[in-house]
Amino acid sequence: MAEDGRKMSKSLGNQVFPQDVIKQSGADILRLWVATTDYWEDQRLGKSVIQTNVDAYRKLRNTIRWMLGTLAHDEGENVPLAEMPELERLMLHRLSELDEIVRGGYDAFDFKRVAKSLLDFMVVDLSAFYFDIRKDALYCDGPSSVKRKAALQVVRHLFDCLAKWLAPILPFTTEEAWLDRHPGAQSLHLDQMPDVPVSWRADMLAEKWRKVRQMRRVVTGALEIARAEKRIGSSLEAVPTIYLDDAGLEAEIGGVDMAEIAITSGIVFAHRAAPPDAFRLDDVKGVAVVVEKAEDKGLRKCARSWRYTADIGTDPAFPDVSARDAAVLRELKALGRL
Repeated sequence: MAEDGRKMSKSLGNQVFPQDVIKQSGADILRLWVATTDYWEDQRLGKSVIQTNVDAYRKLRNTIRWMLGTLAHDEGENVPLAEMPELERLMLHRLSELDEIVRGGYDAFDFKRVAKSLLDFMVVDLSAFYFDIRKDALYCDGPSSVKRKAALQVVRHLFDCLAKWLAPILPFTTEEAWLDRHPGAQSLHLDQMPDVPVSWRADMLAEKWRKVRQMRRVVTGALEIARAEKRIGSSLEAVPTIYLDDAGLEAEIGGVDMAEIAITSGIVFAHRAAPPDAFRLDDVKGVAVVVEKAEDKGLRKCARSWRYTADIGTDPAFPDVSARDAAVLRELKALGRL
């Protein structure tokens, strides 16, 4: 039926022909619409419905394209699971959760659940969270960095799993991406679903990071307000103070660099009453945030990573960058890459 709920008919001029959708937007757009519909009900189709699927497809394609660009720097090195940073282990855990959902969804012909789960994961967990955080390590850490190697390894796993899981829904897009990643390989559609190791499952770690992400939401909410008020531009210009009602909460997220996770140049924890104007979220109890500028704390901007630190110029050979970035530049120079 048409998107307004009326039956499609020639007299009303509200017909949508599959060949027209394919000609204008591509066959994978039509397939995505089919996969995201509930076939137990009458289906509606029209310009706005198609545009919704075009927007969703663009997000999926952009995520895949970012992974391909990142993997162009992948040298195939592997970091043992036990030596990976927690954030990488969290992403592998999420893949183990999705593996159950995807296999169960396809077995039950519940394509809507598969498509929605993968779309949510790629947009919320990857683009807006994991990739956003790890850009610094991927772009600025040196070739010897364990964090960078682990991130590349995880992106490799993410790409392989997502390409195979999406293949029945987006056959043309995934085939194009697969052959770009693996030139000369056989068709993706001749392969099997990925084998996800049981060792990737980490429920306790996931619970810890659920709390980390809740805290991150409060920080990013405060940063958005500071940005809207023109007090800061980039989040790296800020050093937020997190006020905690429960001192145990900081211990529960022990070992997590909240400045890295929130993409700021620092984080200060305060265990006292927050100012009345501190930013809060109703669904995250006991956490409040006040944003301060990094410059007001005497920090200077690194010309390479754009982070504000107190160690700019400590290496006289590289006076405009932080100590971390100066060490990376020395490593790249020694390898002949600079």
